[in-house]
Amino acid sequence: MAGILEGKKILITGVLMESSIAFHAAKLAQEQGAEIILTAWPRPTLTERIAKKLPQPEKVKVLELDVSNDEHLARLEGQVREHLGDRIDGVVHSIGFAPQDALGGNFLNTPFESVSTAMHVSAFSLKSLTMALLPLMSEGGSVVGLTFDAKFAWPQYDWMGPAKAALEATSRYMARDLGKQNIRCNLVSAGPLGSMAAKSIPGFGELAKVWDSRSPLEWDLSDPEPAGRAIVALLSDWFPKTTGEIVHVDGGLHAIGA
Repeated sequence: MAGILEGKKILITGVLMESSIAFHAAKLAQEQGAEIILTAWPRPTLTERIAKKLPQPEKVKVLELDVSNDEHLARLEGQVREHLGDRIDGVVHSIGFAPQDALGGNFLNTPFESVSTAMHVSAFSLKSLTMALLPLMSEGGSVVGLTFDAKFAWPQYDWMGPAKAALEATSRYMARDLGKQNIRCNLVSAGPLGSMAAKSIPGFGELAKVWDSRSPLEWDLSDPEPAGRAIVALLSDWFPKTTGEIVHVDGGLHAIGA
């Protein structure tokens, strides 16, 4: 039986560790029949090492891509054409960054320069990455990003919260403007996981404890596969008329008031 991504070509960002959601999305995408290409920054060699643990490592190319660098974005289409041909069917945006002074309880004292960096890398890049690859999606496609529920003010998360809120709004506006080209834009809102991104947040453990008492389904900080499955499902043709959506993979906590 063919996989749900059979014949599709997918670009995936953010594969930094075997424990990352992006790694599991890449692994599942290959298992479901997709041809994938990875991007990495600032250490492509790290992603190249992690890519060796994928089901078909010999078929994976890693491109250097800083999504805040216009030169990198301008050359991306040509690089992808070289390795995947003249089309791609899906893009996974698993990119987020905020300087240390924008996290960990420093919200009221964070300078705009740090906020600007967080917004550029974590939110605006969804648009800039998609537009860089738009010529390759002439037959339509699916863009899937990762968020952390931006309806709430979380402990220690500080300016990454507004950055994720901006990401969520950006996805909705992209869904509006790209729908006529049959391009769907959706987000997966995952619960906390012990990823590299999480470890960069001071006091992350305090935030994660919320799930111990409020999540209806038992939540496992060490299991990124459920979020990876949601990404693959949204990349597939099983959600042909779903766009501008946020799919929660958080054990149901988003639905619980207290």
